[in-house]
Amino acid sequence: MSVNEEKVEHTATVDSTEKFDQYSDGDAKKLAEMGYTQDMTRKFSVWSVLGIGFSLTNSWWAVAGILITGISSGGPVLLIYGTILLFIISIGVAGSLSELVSALPNAAGQSFWARELAPKRYANLASYTAGWFAWAGSIFACASVALTVGFALVGCYQLSHPDLVTEPWMVVVAYQLVNFFAFFFNCYGRALPTIATIALYTSLISFFITLVVVPAKAPTHQTASFVFTTFINNTGWSRGGIAFITGLINTNWGFSCLDTAVHMAEEVPRPERNIPIAIFGTIGIGFVTSWFWIMSMLFSMTDIAGVAATTTGVPILELFYQAIGHKAGAIVLEAFIIATGFGCMISCHTWASRLCWSFSRDRGIPGHHLWAQIHPALDMPLNAHMVSSFLVACLGLLYLGSYAAINSIVTGCIVLPYISYAIPITCLLVRGRSNIKPGPFWLGRFGLLCNVVTLGWTLFTLVMYSFPTVMPVTADYMNYVSACYGIILLIIVVDWFVRGRKRYRNQTMHHGIDGEKVGL
Repeated sequence: MSVNEEKVEHTATVDSTEKFDQYSDGDAKKLAEMGYTQDMTRKFSVWSVLGIGFSLTNSWWAVAGILITGISSGGPVLLIYGTILLFIISIGVAGSLSELVSALPNAAGQSFWARELAPKRYANLASYTAGWFAWAGSIFACASVALTVGFALVGCYQLSHPDLVTEPWMVVVAYQLVNFFAFFFNCYGRALPTIATIALYTSLISFFITLVVVPAKAPTHQTASFVFTTFINNTGWSRGGIAFITGLINTNWGFSCLDTAVHMAEEVPRPERNIPIAIFGTIGIGFVTSWFWIMSMLFSMTDIAGVAATTTGVPILELFYQAIGHKAGAIVLEAFIIATGFGCMISCHTWASRLCWSFSRDRGIPGHHLWAQIHPALDMPLNAHMVSSFLVACLGLLYLGSYAAINSIVTGCIVLPYISYAIPITCLLVRGRSNIKPGPFWLGRFGLLCNVVTLGWTLFTLVMYSFPTVMPVTADYMNYVSACYGIILLIIVVDWFVRGRKRYRNQTMHHGIDGEKVGL
């Protein structure tokens, strides 16, 4: 290994007792105790970090984005009660993440927690695996958002040009434009707090406008019985329960990727307090906005069959058209959805770049010495951002091969982060919750329940979300997410034995016997 490479790789691996005099604030000193330097400024406030977290999760927007899944796989019952179910489960996930980030605030998140909590013999492998699943999940999340916004853009054009027959390449071109747009905005690290705050306000304003305008303009309204008791199964599954479970992908997407704020831990002051606030703020705002927005749209839905079978490929656009009565008005409302989607995409790229950068400084990715660098003028990991954006661009090409790509990408966006959470949580339970020094946010016995809920839901989604969403299964509607898991596992195994087991960071904060408390 060259001297320059060694220098880049070990910007993170410093001895805390020798480096305290470099830092003037407590956050940097705590980071040094973990073996890392303060490479970026702490420019985010709790409000702007909440903007990043909510803009990405964006529960109400997620329901709008893939409404077709919810309508066909349970209908109103799925959307109303599935949202409540996912909110409850997400409290468990948020509690687990908040406890860990409060005790061990680090931008690497899951991979750092796994290394600190796993038995020493397995610490590196657990950390390495968690890091790969977390980064892969962020790539799939970026792709899912870009594909959804791409569909919306093409759908608006198709609505105004009804003779147009949309082709997959049109969606892919729109996808790539959305991806480039988000890439460009993320290149200006110092402006990201402002951009995140604007994205948060854009989402809330768009929510309020569509919430009010659609039911106000709808010519007729559905009954409460339709909204709260109607179950629809157009999936081909003979059992309604399976249809409901596969439809949960729609509402689960709106409560996924809750670790977004975790990876901003080195860019916000007092992360042990502020990050849990951002995580719980994300699911709190997400539930309130999504549940009331769903009710508003369902009461305004005059022709549910027409919404599901729309030629635009964008059910929410068809719903707007039914309510407003003319195409221009529907496109204006959809423009608010698209604007919110752009904000979501920017936050996705922020998340993915931080994951790539933090994992690379521990030598977790091939070419890590390039991706671990921080651009001094832009105050952001430019190289990590570039490689993540490139992979997102490549993933979007899958849609050229199969329509089922969108469902597989969305499912991967949900399940891959869950797997990355499950690894450090399992390590925590094996070590013993009493053997970690808690941070300011600690839930005691309720925290154990949160851990169990998170692990149980991870296993459930890993199995059940791998089912095809429609029957009978054809090549175009097969759920290929299991193949995606297999490819990711193959990459992890090959890179571990070829490079990772020798090169991946093996330093932990404490090297005592198992049972010694870890934390700050």
